[in-house]
Amino acid sequence: MERQPTMSPEGFREAFPVSRETLGRLCRYGALLEKWQKKINLVGTGTICDLWRRHMLDSAQLMAPILALKKGNPVILDLGSGAGFPGMVLAILDAGEVHLVESNRRKCAFLREVARETETALTIHESRIEDLAPSMIPEPADIITARALAHLDRILDHAEPFLKDETVCLFLKGRRARGELTKAEKKWTMRAENINSLSSPSATILRLDHLARRPSGNKQ
Repeated sequence: MERQPTMSPEGFREAFPVSRETLGRLCRYGALLEKWQKKINLVGTGTICDLWRRHMLDSAQLMAPILALKKGNPVILDLGSGAGFPGMVLAILDAGEVHLVESNRRKCAFLREVARETETALTIHESRIEDLAPSMIPEPADIITARALAHLDRILDHAEPFLKDETVCLFLKGRRARGELTKAEKKWTMRAENINSLSSPSATILRLDHLARRPSGNKQ
């Protein structure tokens, strides 16, 4: 497979139009990531050279299905946020009321610095997902996101306490998405849609809604 050329901030803006102000905030985020990456492992070392495609665009592309919901200010719950992808990017893009869940203390310190330096309003929960009380979120989430967190069936176990009837899940997945979906459907009923990724031809966005655990699909 031919390797895609490295994307610049300007290339990102061509693929995903944003204002100069917003691009500037994303650039500050990227600069902080490169600085902190020297101290702690925030993203894969092989991906930092193509930050704008592998991380910024990969996250920003979730704006299309979010806007399609036509909700004024949706509650977005980002599970296992890590370096902030996709949740921090979505907050900078003003996607809604964003909540990041991350258990690693140093990564949370990084996320707080990014929020401060980019003047981004969001809530950071320094907690394991399974220890986060649903009451910490103002209401059941409208949208749940996750990226590079776990297999789909495990992500849905984590998401279950925060689901409501209308919740939409947007999970960024790689080439194993179809197999993970097949496995998850043994425990869950759902409506699933695969959305082609803008960042990689081998990746996909799994859009799931109408989620309900099957009677025989108890957690292991």
